[in-house]
This record gives sequence, structure tokens and C-alpha cells, in this order.
Amino acid sequence: MKLSELGGKEIVNLNDGGRLGIIADSDIIIDEKTGKIISLLVPDPKVQFKLFGEKEEIEIPWNSIRKIGNDMIIVEFEDY
Repeated sequence: MKLSELGGKEIVNLNDGGRLGIIADSDIIIDEKTGKIISLLVPDPKVQFKLFGEKEEIEIPWNSIRKIGNDMIIVEFEDY
């Protein structure tokens, strides 16, 4: 799968069915040596608006991804 094919997919948590965000709004952390994806950084949906400072993000390890479908990515993420 190409990285460009991930764009626009919604991220859904398998544990509670919660929506965690969309890949377009996310950052991807890549290992510079191997080129493999380490994790996804998704804006925290619980934080609606923050005036100053860093934005709140959730880091989802790549090994937490269970399925990548046509429209969504299913993750098993217990830390949220």
C-alpha cells in the first residue's frame, strides 16, 4: 500500500468504537533508517479547542493497527 492511499481514511478504535480522527489531520512518524512507519499522531478528539501552546495528540503505535479498509483504519488502542 502506498502512503498516499492512507489519506482521508478515518481511524476507529476497535475497543470502544470511538472515532480518533482522519489520516489527513494526522502526522506519521517514520523510522529514518528503515523507512518503516512507527506510529500515527492524531489530534486528540477530546480537546476541542486550545488557544495557546502545543496541540494535544494521541500517538497510535503502528502495531496497534488491525485492519486497513477502503474508508477506515481499525486500531486496537487501549491507552485512550
